[in-house]
Amino acid sequence: MIGDAARLLPASPADAATYGGIVPGGPDGPVPPAGVGTENRDGFSVALNIMVLLTVLALAPSIMLMTTCFVRILIVLALLRQAIGTQTVPPAQVITGLALFMTAMVMAPTMERVWDEAVEPWQAGEIAGYDELWDRARQPIRDYMFDQIEATGNWSTVYTFLNYRGVDTSEPSALTRADVDLTVLVPAYMLSELKVGFLMGFRVYLPFLVIDMVIASVLISMSMMMLPPVLISLPFKLLLFVLVDGWSLVVGSLLESFVTEGMSARMSAEEAAIGLLLLPLVGARVIWRSRPRDRLEAPREL
Repeated sequence: MIGDAARLLPASPADAATYGGIVPGGPDGPVPPAGVGTENRDGFSVALNIMVLLTVLALAPSIMLMTTCFVRILIVLALLRQAIGTQTVPPAQVITGLALFMTAMVMAPTMERVWDEAVEPWQAGEIAGYDELWDRARQPIRDYMFDQIEATGNWSTVYTFLNYRGVDTSEPSALTRADVDLTVLVPAYMLSELKVGFLMGFRVYLPFLVIDMVIASVLISMSMMMLPPVLISLPFKLLLFVLVDGWSLVVGSLLESFVTEGMSARMSAEEAAIGLLLLPLVGARVIWRSRPRDRLEAPREL
């Protein structure tokens, strides 16, 4: 560090002439104004901007887990692999990659809103500071999370955290979405996604459980109790899953379970579980309806 500072000083009086006869850092040298070359147009130092950027990059994976549809997709796909009985096929990298691309597809309209309403105005200089940028950027994410909670009817998770914060929820009609900040909305949304993911995973699990039970009963009736039923049922489960195009059914049901721009929140909640319960066995189409008794009634713009 000392060597770098020494290189900044002129080596001779001839070099000092280059600086107008004044040696920088000397007793006669001018003191540069505070902040010159270290602040941007918003008044924030470059070092602070870099620190904020690095913090956001470090928290990006957690933010993706907490505020997107990644959790629900990954849970359903993981339970599907476990239900089939292939513990390592497809590999975890394949499941995660598929979940990431499906997440990007579902979240594309929301991210476009964030870009159009926050990033582009900020780049054009229409946003004064980071507070306004944050308010504009978080609103599409809030709308998305509220839409998913509304579609699945899991308002009880929101009320749980509101009660813990000391908010009176005895009259839900008096509450609006503006009363729910991110510290309440994000964990409530995560609990909602976990609930829906496990429910859809249960519906995916049932057909394969039936096959295991049938195979086990046949083996017992043939006095072949020493033969593991899983060993015999695995080929039948794989064959059945491929014949009914199970990947397309599961992925399609997952994509339909999310509310995006231009979709009806009410219909999406009802279509979320269609075709998953007893999916290939009897062709049953079961609609799971979950209607909350109380909702947070508020216009979207709040």
